[in-house]
Amino acid sequence: MSVVVIGAGQAAFQLAASLREAGYEEPITLVGDEPGLPYQRPPLSKAYLKGDVGVDHLELRPAAFFADHRIGLAHGRVVAVDRSARRVTLEDDGKLPYGHLVFATGARNRVLPVPGAEFDGVFYLRSLADADAVKAALPSAGKVVVIGAGFIGLEFAAVARKLGHEVTVIEATSRVLGRAVGAAMSDFFAHEHRAMGTVLTFGAGVARLVGEGGRVVAVETVEGERIAADLVMIGIGVVPNVELAAAAGLAIDNGIAVDARLLAGDPEISAIGDVAAYPSHHADNVRVRLESVQNAADHGRCVAARLTGHAHDYTSVPWFWSDQADLKLQMVGLARPGDAEVLRGDPASRRFSVFRFREGRLVAIESVNRPADHMLGRRLLAGMPTLTPEQAGDESFELKSLLAR
Repeated sequence: MSVVVIGAGQAAFQLAASLREAGYEEPITLVGDEPGLPYQRPPLSKAYLKGDVGVDHLELRPAAFFADHRIGLAHGRVVAVDRSARRVTLEDDGKLPYGHLVFATGARNRVLPVPGAEFDGVFYLRSLADADAVKAALPSAGKVVVIGAGFIGLEFAAVARKLGHEVTVIEATSRVLGRAVGAAMSDFFAHEHRAMGTVLTFGAGVARLVGEGGRVVAVETVEGERIAADLVMIGIGVVPNVELAAAAGLAIDNGIAVDARLLAGDPEISAIGDVAAYPSHHADNVRVRLESVQNAADHGRCVAARLTGHAHDYTSVPWFWSDQADLKLQMVGLARPGDAEVLRGDPASRRFSVFRFREGRLVAIESVNRPADHMLGRRLLAGMPTLTPEQAGDESFELKSLLAR
């Protein structure tokens, strides 16, 4: 049974590698719409932009790996899926038959819907090509404006400040990382970015981008403020690439809807990674769609296990990270707005954690420069956590003692 994967990112690569590791002998083909070898995206907004790593350090494996493991790499865009004939059609009218099809189509940047967004000097950051364009433009950009205070926006802001640029971050909501962390962690990162010299503007909508000669020169807010800009980075979230799956008749629910084993309503079709919306054991079986390397890789492993006769529900503990200057933020679990926050450690030390509880039950941990808490959290949330809010807030309580029970 041949496996065709639409997509060639982290999830697709891990699926193919795990299939071969498990002894799968049938043909495997990854169809990617970018040139070159599959690569990792997280360094694009950090180490790659700073010049700390080159393209060869981004590649998930060298070309020899794919040849040695007989993993085919096709470059092009899939334009149609024929479920009855079990084949996909590429934009050059090429056809690929499949025994099992996997959607690993990922997500794309959400576009800022305002006049002037098409000017030169306006960027998004998702692909290697995006990062290369930004790297080329940065040296001549004195004033940088970032629209959106999520992970990409703040990671890029930290890099731009490190490189000596004036940086202003515009956020439509009332705080940074508002959809990712609780209030205490959000306040900490706002303080730290201001300490770096970044100007943070909250509760501001963007009315338009102002240009001269086809190039951006300023951002104008709904409130009428005009902020000078030589370069604008837009980081307002992503949209899952579901159009191909929808056209093939698959169910869509903020992503391609899959079951607990990542099947997309068809026994011969799976969906994995950023595009897959699955019922999460760590969200009371509510359907979620996660954008993380961990989720992508573990999705790939889960489907590989099913295709090699070891099917199981996907129950991996979600975890995430973000590097901003010398701060490493690590998160494990899935918190919700309103979950209680218990502080462990002193934010002034720049090494602390926030434990999140729901009705007295540990559901997530957010840590800064405190990897031991994060690693412990992965183990606690993988089983039945017995940690109480009182224990979490008491630094004299030895967290590791819980693992011996």
